[in-house]
Amino acid sequence: MTEQDILARIKQLVDDEHALRAKATAGEIDPVAERRQLAQLEVMLDQAWDLLRQRRARSDGSPDDAELRSPREVEGYLQ
Repeated sequence: MTEQDILARIKQLVDDEHALRAKATAGEIDPVAERRQLAQLEVMLDQAWDLLRQRRARSDGSPDDAELRSPREVEGYLQ
């Protein structure tokens, strides 16, 4: 997966988040379902951003060695 692929994935996830929020505002989705789906999107976004940071941090010239980390690992980072 290239950096451009990751950036495209991030954009798609953000677009999905905006669409979900619009549906919630319009009353087209149950609030419980909205929260569940938003939580899933947030985890996927965190994973994508983490993967992008890994690729950019690889100073040895091997960004393709970066791997998608598990939701548990990504969500456990200290801010």
